[in-house]
Parts: sequence; C-alpha cells; structure tokens
Amino acid sequence: MNDPKAILVIGAGDATGGAIARRFAREGYIACVTRRNAAQLEPLVAQIKSEGGEAHGFGSDARKEEEMVALVEKIEREIAPIEVAVFNIGANVRFGITETTARVYFKVWEMACFSGFLMGREVAKAMLPRGRGTILFTGATASLRGRDGFAAFSGAKQALRALAQSMARELWPKGIHVAHPVIDGAIDTEWIKTNFPARYALKDQQGILNPDSIAEAYWQIHMQPRDAWTHETELRPWLEAW
Repeated sequence: MNDPKAILVIGAGDATGGAIARRFAREGYIACVTRRNAAQLEPLVAQIKSEGGEAHGFGSDARKEEEMVALVEKIEREIAPIEVAVFNIGANVRFGITETTARVYFKVWEMACFSGFLMGREVAKAMLPRGRGTILFTGATASLRGRDGFAAFSGAKQALRALAQSMARELWPKGIHVAHPVIDGAIDTEWIKTNFPARYALKDQQGILNPDSIAEAYWQIHMQPRDAWTHETELRPWLEAW
C-alpha cells in the first residue's frame, strides 16, 4: 500500500481476533490490537512482526468511554488512519434466569454491546471525513435467537446486531461499510478443546470453525466493491445443525 492504513481489532484474543489482525497485516495494514491486559498481546504482536508486518498492542478497557476516545485519537494521530475496525469482544456466560444477577447482566451488556457502540462511534468520527472505511461487528448464534441460560448474552448480542443495522443504514450512504458477520458454531480454541472434547474432535473433518477461515471471510467483506456490499452473513461449519 502506498499510504499507510490501520486495522483496529478490539478484543484481539488468541483465536479469531488475532487471526483477523494477522490476515490484514499480511496485506500491509498496520495491526492495532487491544485487550485489557497488554502483556497478553505480546505473542500476537511478535508473530505479526516476524511475518513482516507491523503491529502495535494496546492495553485498554473498551467499556470506558475516555479510553476508547483516547485510543482512536492516538492511532489516528501517531500511527495511521483507521481503515478497518473490528469489534470482537466475547462475553459468553451461562446463567439460569433466577441466577442472573443485575451485576452479571449489566457486565455482559457492557462488554458485548456498549463497548461496541463506543468503538463504532469513535471510528465513524474518524472515517466520515474520508468517506470510506469498514466497521465489522462479530455476531454469534445468540445475535439471532435466545436460548435457555443465555438471557444476558443473547440480549447483549441482539442489541449489538441492532446497533450494526442502524449504523449501516446511516453510514453506508456516506461510504462506510458496516457489516455483522454471524459466527454460528464452535471455534478452534483451547477453551473448546478443554470443555467440549467431542466437538473439538470434529476438527479433523473441518467440523469446527478455523479462525483463519473466519479472518479470510472478514478480509473478503472488506474488499467487496460498493455495488455489492454485504451487511450480514453467517459462517458455520458444514456439520453444524441449524
């Protein structure tokens, strides 16, 4: 790329978020990745650099308005214009409705929805004067339907979906591509391997989602021409019941 461009990944974990950052870095984007604990980003940043890319890790709490404002301003001022922003924070916890405390419900909403609003608002401010950019909100099965034990998570993810829809209707005509990919299925992570070994065993049959495959889908969404933009798409393994 002639002009430097950045991708901001909020919630750049060891699986999906990290894979997305690496995929865009391979195309020359400067990967700006965040987690609450900056030290946990060091392996990802080192890997991107070892592959010839540029990366910067930031420890920040996406639920805090002042931290999100400062983060976007710092990247725009000191690193490069944010061309792509990805919200990828998970808050998947299971509680029966009578065991769901107000604190749990509010914390899940803060993590899975409110912080997405803060990211979306701040990067939109930066992108609007340029008339271009891509904003991606990672969705889940819970974005489409609720189920027992997931009142807090489903409520937050469905609110995030509504946010993405509202932003798309407002920002698409101004040149900013807002999309909501729905990840429906188990992802190849240590958590799935430990807690759902039978499901993880399907990996050899491509029966669970490979983070690199998800990242490729995000890249393809970003590269879509303006005459054929996607807002919502669903990614699931071929073995997934739906």
